[in-house]
Amino acid sequence: MTKTRLLIKNACYHIFTRGNQKQKVFFDDEDFDFYLSQLKHYKRKYVFLLYGYCLMPNHIHLVGEPSDPETLPKFMQCLQRSYTAHYNKKYNKVGHVWQSRYKTKTISKDQYLLNCIAYVEQNPLRANIAKNITEYKFSSYGERNLNDRYPYNLLDELLI
Repeated sequence: MTKTRLLIKNACYHIFTRGNQKQKVFFDDEDFDFYLSQLKHYKRKYVFLLYGYCLMPNHIHLVGEPSDPETLPKFMQCLQRSYTAHYNKKYNKVGHVWQSRYKTKTISKDQYLLNCIAYVEQNPLRANIAKNITEYKFSSYGERNLNDRYPYNLLDELLI
């Protein structure tokens, strides 16, 4: 039986999950783009305010706030299932793409939230897949700081 999540009204969450057996889940730009397009769709459908994100080859990080905490599980279920269907069809696979359920950490709306966003956006540097954060296309850093060159337009205004 799955453990019940503690969902808090007006709280922000750091959400993360990784590929099954720590394997890659994104192999090319098309995979990343598909996930981001689904993120855009489901964040609108479930009114999820997105403040930061980073898609890595084998895991994802999202930082945001659901308008209603009860919608967070459905938001993530739809997002992950839609990517799993894309992945399995494209790569002729069956079964799980993601390792277990996604994890969440509740974040207060203060400096800790800003630190969490910075941590998420710097993931490509720590993993040595980018020498400069501006080189990595699949992080909210690009949208926040290089807006004119950034196609996704996913972030919501953060008011602290």
